[in-house]
Amino acid sequence: MQLPKVVFGTSALGNLYLAPSQEEKNAIVGECLRYADKPAVFDTAGKYGAGLALEALGAALSHWQVPAGQVLISNKLGWYRVPMKGSEPTFEPGVWKDIRHDAEQRISYDGILQCFEQGNALLGNYQAQLVSVHDPDEYLATAETIKERAKKLEDIKAAYQALQDLKAAGRVLAIGVGAKNWEVIREITDQVQLDWVMIANSMTLHSHPAELAAYIRSLQDRGIAVINSAVFNGGFLTGGDFYNYKAVDGSEAAHAELLQWRSEFFAACKLHSVSPAHACVQFGLQVPGVAAVAMSTSKAAKVKDNVEMVKTPIPPAFWAYLKSRKLIS
Repeated sequence: MQLPKVVFGTSALGNLYLAPSQEEKNAIVGECLRYADKPAVFDTAGKYGAGLALEALGAALSHWQVPAGQVLISNKLGWYRVPMKGSEPTFEPGVWKDIRHDAEQRISYDGILQCFEQGNALLGNYQAQLVSVHDPDEYLATAETIKERAKKLEDIKAAYQALQDLKAAGRVLAIGVGAKNWEVIREITDQVQLDWVMIANSMTLHSHPAELAAYIRSLQDRGIAVINSAVFNGGFLTGGDFYNYKAVDGSEAAHAELLQWRSEFFAACKLHSVSPAHACVQFGLQVPGVAAVAMSTSKAAKVKDNVEMVKTPIPPAFWAYLKSRKLIS
């Protein structure tokens, strides 16, 4: 698979942390289209705002009258929109703002097809061409016994059989996986033939295990494209209050350590006149085997800067300094 270096994430279109208007979402998508290499690639999921991101992306593309052939849409499948019974969604409370639906995980042969059809319906005039199973790691993590985990792994394999059938029928172009736990991704790629993988929150400037780097290189050798997602660890590395979507307040020892690391990282960036975001993006791209980074923003004005950060290298002296301060390995 050949991918542009920037894949545009759409979590902001699903009201992650904030609730932009549809006009603001149209502007974000418009800037992505303006600065993207063609075709523009958008990554979305039924989990993002319980399908709101899918609706908002389809509406924005229609607003700009974008021909379907000029975009590639990746839909990570496995979460299905359902009515919200309380005041907060149950799947990730406190993260998605002002959404009107809930989502439930459906990972099975039939469940993944239901997610695919619902996703395309929410997109309106557009269809997902790149598909994957979303959060299989979270699905496996709910197992309480080895036997139950084995059963859930069979569910995941059945979901991939559904995706393979869609590909064989010509309804999708490529099959992948999107997860935060890269070891689960490795377990899946050992058993299922994929075209691409999206690794989230795992290969970042703050966290970059050598074993993961070796695995990414092995995927490159197998011709499997790697998209590095969430290179800001959920926004924390650029000043946000959430690390991998969990609030950081400094009251716990691990949180205090995170905050200290970020303080030293920010000081290093200031010393070298490098923005923290630029450092994170370039680090995420430098790993051999990474084909693209997925980047999401809630502000249209930031899209141009995001693309420029991908295309602009950082002097080697900066990386050497980070190593000398033991901020990166």
